[in-house]
Amino acid sequence: MDLDTFFVSVERLKNSRLNGMPVIIGGLSDRGVVAGCSYEARQFGVSSAMPIRMARNLCPDAVFIRGDMESYSKCSHTVTDIIAEKAPLYEKASIDEHYLDLTGMDRFFGNLKWAHELRSTIINETGLPISLGLSVNKTVSKIATGEAKPNGEKEVRGEYVIPFLDPLSIRKIPMVGQKSYRLLRSMGVSTIHTLRQIPPEMMTSLMGKNGMDIWKKSNGIDNTPVINYFEQKSISTERTFDKDTTDLLRLNQILISMVENITWKMRKQEKLTSCITVKIRYSNFDTHSLQKRIPYTSFDHILIDAARELFTRLYKRRMLIRLIGVRFSHLVRGVQQLNMFEDTPEMVSLYMTMDSLRKRFGQNAIKRACGTYHYLRKRGKSA
Repeated sequence: MDLDTFFVSVERLKNSRLNGMPVIIGGLSDRGVVAGCSYEARQFGVSSAMPIRMARNLCPDAVFIRGDMESYSKCSHTVTDIIAEKAPLYEKASIDEHYLDLTGMDRFFGNLKWAHELRSTIINETGLPISLGLSVNKTVSKIATGEAKPNGEKEVRGEYVIPFLDPLSIRKIPMVGQKSYRLLRSMGVSTIHTLRQIPPEMMTSLMGKNGMDIWKKSNGIDNTPVINYFEQKSISTERTFDKDTTDLLRLNQILISMVENITWKMRKQEKLTSCITVKIRYSNFDTHSLQKRIPYTSFDHILIDAARELFTRLYKRRMLIRLIGVRFSHLVRGVQQLNMFEDTPEMVSLYMTMDSLRKRFGQNAIKRACGTYHYLRKRGKSA
């Protein structure tokens, strides 16, 4: 199930005058990027990740809106709550996309009828358009959802998977990006049918493991399970002190270092969080925690501020602290969205540079000065 032009649809809920108009969401400066656009804007050639300056040239009469990630996050949570209440097993793949495993439901309801009723419930309760694709696995279902847009439904039964896939462009296959597309087109491959005719050994020699994965998807093969959203969607770290402490400067430095480390891990996995929890354990072993819902993000500076706020609210007894911990939960897969709404691409460039250095020289190659005390102490060096 995939919410159609999600950011635009949320803005249209807030302002019905936008209905039927070309709408472009993103940073408003010439250095900004398109985060989302309506179907009306797409008719002029506008697409996501396009520079705002180019979008203005292509569609000067569009309504340009700076993104509001907080509103989008709230609407995303509302849709997820409806799905969670009704679906036997679901996975939240991104802010606007969910996979549902309906295995066995056909014995009682009929999968298409059940999915149609769920989609109708989401539309009626939220006002947001959503499309669904129903098939034998994640890959075919995702492609079917794309074919069902806008705001439609498509079922592809097992015996029709190959006839459904064959005439489609190779662009429709998940994992086929610009580089893979150009390589395959240079070989004369444009449709999934042609791609299926290539021996799998050749695909592996050309593109490595990704080549085999793409070949399998072109043949409708995908054994990836729907992973329960609540079982794996968190990342955390904690620190137990050798000696209990009330040193607020040290505690804040450690907290910053911990947040910095796990946000880096999130970005490596292309994950975003919308919930942060801070935990402390006093010397008498009393343990307390506070959590806060936030717009989806993986940026250090946003999460550090949230963690410090929670710690300040949490630490009221001024007793010695034995342990401190941080957890990010409600994770979804996705690249950082907020960068598309900011008019300061320098911040985005800074994160990309820092992460590039960490990938090349190790996680601790570059760190914030305010968190280095914790790292140096761990390494046995003076600050």
